[in-house]
Amino acid sequence: MKALVQRVEAAAVETGGRIVGRIGRGLLVFLCAEPGDGAGEVAKLARKIARLRIFEDAQGKMNLALAEVGGAVLVVSQFTLAADIRRGNRPSFAGAAPAELGERLYREFCAALRAEDLPVETGVFGARMKVRLINDGPVTIWMDSARL
Repeated sequence: MKALVQRVEAAAVETGGRIVGRIGRGLLVFLCAEPGDGAGEVAKLARKIARLRIFEDAQGKMNLALAEVGGAVLVVSQFTLAADIRRGNRPSFAGAAPAELGERLYREFCAALRAEDLPVETGVFGARMKVRLINDGPVTIWMDSARL
C-alpha cells in the first residue's frame, strides 16, 4: 500500500461539481492499494500516519502528531501512485489493486484512521476528482507499507 502524505493548511475534493470532502489544518493522503495488500498493510500505514510527527511545536520543530494539533485527514484514492514507467512513455497501472479490493482497503484505511480518533473526510473512490490544497511547508512524504 502506498501513500503520498501532504501537510496542509486546508484541502478539499470535488466531484460532479460538488465538494464531497473538506478539511482545514491536517493531512491530505493520496492512497493506493496494491495486489497482495490486506488488513496488515492498512493497520501499519494508518498507525504510522496517525503518529507521524510533522507538525511544528512551540519551538518551530516538527515534533507534533496530527491529534496534538487538532487536525483532520482528507483521504483520496489514487491508483496512479502504482504507475510503472520503466517501459515507454505511457504508464502501466497493472501494479494497482483491482477496483473491488482497492475500494475495500480504502474504506478499511479510513476506518483505521477514525479508530485513531482522527476526523476523516474522503473523496469518492473511482471518481474523477478535483483536489484543491494549500500545502503547508511544503511538507510532502512518500510512504510504502512494504518499507515501514
